Amino acid sequence: MIITILAFLVTIGLLIVIHEYGHYRVAVACGVKVLRFSVGFGRTLWRRQATPDSTEFVIAALPLGGYVKMLDEREGTVRPEERHLAFNNKPLWKRTAIVAAGPIANLALAVLLYAAANWIGVQEPKALLGAPPAGSLAESAGVQAGEWARATSTDGNEWRDLRSMTDLRWEITQAVLRSEPLHLMVSDARGRGERSMVLPLDTLDSNDIDAQLLRRIGLGQPYGEAVMDRVAPGGPADQAGLRAGDRVHTVDGQTIPDRTRLLELIRGSAGSGEPPPMTWRVDRDGQTLELVVKPNVAADGNQRIGRIEAYIGRPPEMVLVRYGVFEGLTQAVTRTWEMSALTLKMLGRMLIGEASLKNLSGPLTIADYAGQSAKLGLAYYISFLAVVSVSLGVLNLLPLPMLDGGHLMYYLFEAVTGRPVSEQWLERLQRGGVAIMLVMMSLALYNDVARLLGLH
Repeated sequence: MIITILAFLVTIGLLIVIHEYGHYRVAVACGVKVLRFSVGFGRTLWRRQATPDSTEFVIAALPLGGYVKMLDEREGTVRPEERHLAFNNKPLWKRTAIVAAGPIANLALAVLLYAAANWIGVQEPKALLGAPPAGSLAESAGVQAGEWARATSTDGNEWRDLRSMTDLRWEITQAVLRSEPLHLMVSDARGRGERSMVLPLDTLDSNDIDAQLLRRIGLGQPYGEAVMDRVAPGGPADQAGLRAGDRVHTVDGQTIPDRTRLLELIRGSAGSGEPPPMTWRVDRDGQTLELVVKPNVAADGNQRIGRIEAYIGRPPEMVLVRYGVFEGLTQAVTRTWEMSALTLKMLGRMLIGEASLKNLSGPLTIADYAGQSAKLGLAYYISFLAVVSVSLGVLNLLPLPMLDGGHLMYYLFEAVTGRPVSEQWLERLQRGGVAIMLVMMSLALYNDVARLLGLH
């Protein structure tokens, strides 16, 4: 819990500081007097001001945001000798640059963070495919358990190598958003017998785009052998005589290709009531044994699932993904651009009802992911920071009042018409913006709580 809280505070603090520093630095460069640079809202916890006439730097009690307060005749009295330092008296291009600087700073930070993660390198699961569920797109395409996904293509001619399972998941997500089929090159685990197949991702319903997307496609988990790793004393597995190292071949006569299929059978055994006894054939030190296993019933959110109180499968095979200096930087620019486009596409699809609103996340989910990534290691946490930084930059560019993008829309109107938006309309738009933001924040918080309770 402590790691999660600290990781969350560092995440929010760093991204807010960078965002507001972008506004602050460009404002100073454009000759605008900055009155206050605040990280957080509410009661002041710390402040520093070199002279009574210089910028006041503040850390406030509520860390979910920040602001840069500039000298502005619309917000208070300005002394005649300082009118040239007021934000509202600056040319349109300077005001535009100051407002745009915050989101741009977040996107620039994302590039640096992605690059740093690329240079450090991360251990990621090798793209060995688990057994696809019956009826899934992957099964229809011919995916077999244990195959190695080597490359993807949009047309079957130009192929893009896959370094890990993470790369495969990214390519699948991109293809789904484009409503395009994805060509997949696979081989056996040693790289022999290459063959290609087509995943018809263009047949998916647009409303299927959510956190369970990969599982429905049939490529949710990397390959893992159906081997008992740890058996809890006194649990159903222990009572049935299962031991660590037992390799499962069949369950009720059904061949078990990997741990994913075995877990599906165990979890699904409680779907229609009390789990029936299951006949397992296992290999133990070269000897074939037949054991009867009766799972217990457990609650998983609002579902009933079967459990045998054992850990099945060993950790997936990992590969080190690391880039050189130039390649890591160029890949970081590409990933920032692609992640920005992905964020906009997802927001657009949620707006028109083509993607689930469950994808909208709030501070609780961010805190949870921050803690998880911090526990995995520095490179994972840096990558997580990059993702959140992209999201913050893109969200702030949306044309909504209260956000930087809303102010940029006002300036676009001014550039086209030659006059600023009237105070009456500014007030109306501001009220509408507050309402929209409250709805989005409420929905995000609801999704956070629903995920914690297992309802999503």
